[in-house]
Amino acid sequence: MRHFLHFLIAAFAVTLMAGCGDNTQGQASAQVQARPPQSVSVITLSPQAMTHEYVLPGRVTPSRQSQVRPQVDGVITKRLFEEGAQVEKGQQLYQIDDARYRARLNSAIADKKSAEANLKTLEAKARRYDDLVAENAVSKQEYDDVVAQKDQALAAISVAESAVELARVNLEYTKVYAPISGQISRSFVTEGALVTTNQTQQLAVITQLDPVYVDMQESGNAIMSLRQTMREQRSLPVSLTMDETSQVTYAHEGTVKFSEVTVEQTTGSVTLRAEVPNPDGDLMPGMFVKAHVKTGTEDVLMVPQRATTRQPNGALSVMIVNSDNKVEQRILKTAEIYEDQYVVEGGLKAGDKVIVTGYQKVQPGASVTPQPWSKRSSAANQQG
Repeated sequence: MRHFLHFLIAAFAVTLMAGCGDNTQGQASAQVQARPPQSVSVITLSPQAMTHEYVLPGRVTPSRQSQVRPQVDGVITKRLFEEGAQVEKGQQLYQIDDARYRARLNSAIADKKSAEANLKTLEAKARRYDDLVAENAVSKQEYDDVVAQKDQALAAISVAESAVELARVNLEYTKVYAPISGQISRSFVTEGALVTTNQTQQLAVITQLDPVYVDMQESGNAIMSLRQTMREQRSLPVSLTMDETSQVTYAHEGTVKFSEVTVEQTTGSVTLRAEVPNPDGDLMPGMFVKAHVKTGTEDVLMVPQRATTRQPNGALSVMIVNSDNKVEQRILKTAEIYEDQYVVEGGLKAGDKVIVTGYQKVQPGASVTPQPWSKRSSAANQQG
């Protein structure tokens, strides 16, 4: 009897445990069936504008630059500008001692007056001799001598007038003016310095910084297509990157003006020149920049690089979400890289939903819940 009771207790315990096990497996199966589809972020493909451009090294040069030099000899008595300031064309910059040139002008004027007085005397004498020679009161030779003297006096006046004009010009040259408008350099001479017309040292340098030129170099082979585009469009816009490391871009856009017609023998390159506005003087002569010559735009399909996966055979693939919210894998045919995207030539079409984030957690055929993706939301999630 005791053994029978132990047998019943053991059988009841086994039955109870078996029931509990079936219940646990049922709950796990229900949880698997109730798990929601994986959430992924997708981008819906549509044509985007891609700008075709040449990226060329460039160097800034001034549009105009003039060396200020003396045109007469003398001692600098005044400097009439502030170093580094903006000067205007025709503004006086220096004063050279003018005492000697003023005296020469006064002397030339006196010589001219004397020649004019002598001419008047000879003209009056020639008029008297006109009457006397008709009456045979004077000889024909004496009359001819008076006429010759009058002609010499006329020539002397012409010489005197030229001397006055030259003296006046030299006196004016003692005032050194700005030949162009622009920013002036430091002065290379001081008051009291002796300057000469043939000296090698300039007095100052004026540089016009608005606009400036950017000289770019392109290989002789690639320049052919660029020159063809220039002939077709006549004007090509140019944007500048001032700092390649930080990618600081220049605020103003310029235009390509021309290209050289010869290839540099040592480098095999051709020089192109662009004109760029520089109202704030941010571009300084000698500065190296990266020039982006834009040749046109085209509407293409593009996929973010972060959405692609490289296959063992080297092919690029992406995951897309079809109309049933199922995952499919597509192999891409790409043409080039534009910024942070691949330009798609095949494998996708407009309207396809490409998975950008979350494709690592799904397999083809899996059900997913797509959500729109944007760069801004992605950056916020990374910061969070």
